[in-house]
Amino acid sequence: MTQRAVQRLPRLALLLLCAAYVLPGVFGRDPWKNADVTAYGYMTSLLRGESSWLRPATADWGGSEGGVLPYWIGATCMKLLSPWLDPALAARLPFALLLTATLALVWYATLHLARTEAAQPLAFAFGGQAHPVDYARAVADGALLALMASLGLLQLGHETTPELVQLAGTALLLYALAAIPYRPGHSRVAAVVALTTLAASGAATTGLLMGLAGSVVCWRSSYAASRQLVPWLLGGCAVAAGVGTLLDAWVWRVVPMEEVLALPKLMVWFTWPVWPLAGWTLWRWRRQLLKRHLAVPLVLVLVALLVSASMGASDRALMLSLPALAVLGAFALPTLQRSLSAAIDWFSVFFFTLSALVIWVIYIAMHTGVPAQPAANVARLVPEFVPQFNLMALGIALAGTVAWLALVRWRTGHHRHALWKSMVLPAGGVALSWLLLMTLWLPLLDHARSYRPLVQRLATHLPPTGCVATQNVSRSQLAALEVHGTWRLSLDPRATDCRWLLMGYKEPRNLPEAQQQTPELPGWTLVARERRPADRDEIMLIYRRP
Repeated sequence: MTQRAVQRLPRLALLLLCAAYVLPGVFGRDPWKNADVTAYGYMTSLLRGESSWLRPATADWGGSEGGVLPYWIGATCMKLLSPWLDPALAARLPFALLLTATLALVWYATLHLARTEAAQPLAFAFGGQAHPVDYARAVADGALLALMASLGLLQLGHETTPELVQLAGTALLLYALAAIPYRPGHSRVAAVVALTTLAASGAATTGLLMGLAGSVVCWRSSYAASRQLVPWLLGGCAVAAGVGTLLDAWVWRVVPMEEVLALPKLMVWFTWPVWPLAGWTLWRWRRQLLKRHLAVPLVLVLVALLVSASMGASDRALMLSLPALAVLGAFALPTLQRSLSAAIDWFSVFFFTLSALVIWVIYIAMHTGVPAQPAANVARLVPEFVPQFNLMALGIALAGTVAWLALVRWRTGHHRHALWKSMVLPAGGVALSWLLLMTLWLPLLDHARSYRPLVQRLATHLPPTGCVATQNVSRSQLAALEVHGTWRLSLDPRATDCRWLLMGYKEPRNLPEAQQQTPELPGWTLVARERRPADRDEIMLIYRRP
C-alpha cells in the first residue's frame, strides 16, 4: 500500500456529503406512518403531561415499544424549542444529531481498529509504504462512505424512532471496543453509556448480548488495555439488565422458521453494498478473524443478525448491524481488484443517474403535465395532491445534481489511487437520491405518508372538541389523532360521555362496490367513511350515538 493510495478525502467535501445525507428530511414535513408518527405521539403525550414519564402512553394505550429514553429526548427538545420551532421539527433535531454522531463514531472506531499492527499493510522492502496513521484515516473514510451507502439506513436513519437511539448506542459500543488501547478513559465511560442507552431505548437483550460478546473479544485480546475493559463491559451489562427489568423490556416470542429464513433475502438489499464488501473482507482476511480489528465488528454483526432473526427478520433490528458491517467492509477496500472496483463504479453511475432522472421527470410532470403518463400516474396514486412549487427546494436539487455530475466526472478521470475511491459513487448516489426526494418530492411524499389529510377529513364530520371513542384503531392511527386532532380519545366505546366513535376498517380487496358492507354496531349510527387519499385500504368509519 503506497502513500499515494492513502490520501485523505478532502474534509470539506466529506462534510458537505454528510450534510447532504443527514439534513434532507429534517425540515418541512409531518411525522410519517407508522413508527415515525407513533413515536412522535408518545413524545407529544409526555409533553402535554397526559402520561407518566416512566410509562409513556398515547390515549391511555400504554406498553410503548422502545423503552423511554427516545421519548424523553424528543419531549425534552420539544419543550425547550417549541416556542421557536414547530414541535415536529424540534423533536426531529436531536435524532438528526444522533445520526451524525453515528457517522462520526463509525469513523473513529475504524480509525482506531486500522491503527492496530495486524490491520496494517505489509511494509515495502525499500520503504515508501503508507504511513500507519494515514492508512487508518483512509480506511476510516471508506467505512464512513460505506455506511452512508447502505440502503437500509436511508429511511430508518431519518425517522424519529427508538431504533435510531439504539443505532447510536451500538456505534458508541463499537467505538468503545475499538478505541480502548488508545483512549482507555473514554472507552470505559462509552461502554457503560452505550449499554445503558441500548437498554433504555428498548434493546436490553441486544445490549446484553453485545456487551457479553465484546467482553469475550476483549478478554482474548493481546492488549492489556482491552482486557481491562472487561469489568466495565460486565458492569454495563448489569446496568442494562437492571434497566431492562425496571422498564419491563424483556420480551420473548417463538418465531416461525419461515420468518427466520427471510433474513438472507432481507439482507441482500437492506445491507447493500456493504455485505459483499464484508464478505470479501472475511475471505481475504480469513486467517486473521480472531484479530481485534476483525473480531470486534464481527461479533457485533453476529449479535445483530441473531436478534433480527429472533424477531422474524426485523429490518429495524438488522439496522443495528450496519455500523459494524461498514467497518468490516472498509477493510476490503485495500484488497479490491481493479475490475471489481470498476464494476461498483459503473453500477453506481448507471443506477443513481437513472434514479435521479426518474425523480426529475416525475417532478417536471407534476408541475407541467408533460410527460402526460407520469402526471396521470401521480394523480391516480395520490389523489387530491396539489403540486407546490418551492424555489429554494429547486435550487438545492439543482445544486445536488450538478455536484453528482462533477463527482462522476472526477471518479471517471485519473483519480484511481485513493483507497476509498470505490465508495465515493455509492455514497454520493444515495445522498443525491435522498436529497432529490426530500426536496422535489417532499410535498408529494408528505401528502402520501402523513396522516394529516385523513385527520382533516375526519374533522369535517366530528365536533371540534369533546370525547371520541375508538375501536380497531392501530397505534399509529391513534397517535396521529392525538397529534393532528383536538379531541379527547377513549379506547372504550362503552364510555357514556363519548357520542362519537371512530372505527378502523379494511375492505377486502377486489370486492365489487355493490357487495361491500359496512359493519353495523348496535346503538351507533354510521355517519361517514373516510380514507387516506393515498391508501385505498385504510378506512375510518365514523359513528354517532343517537
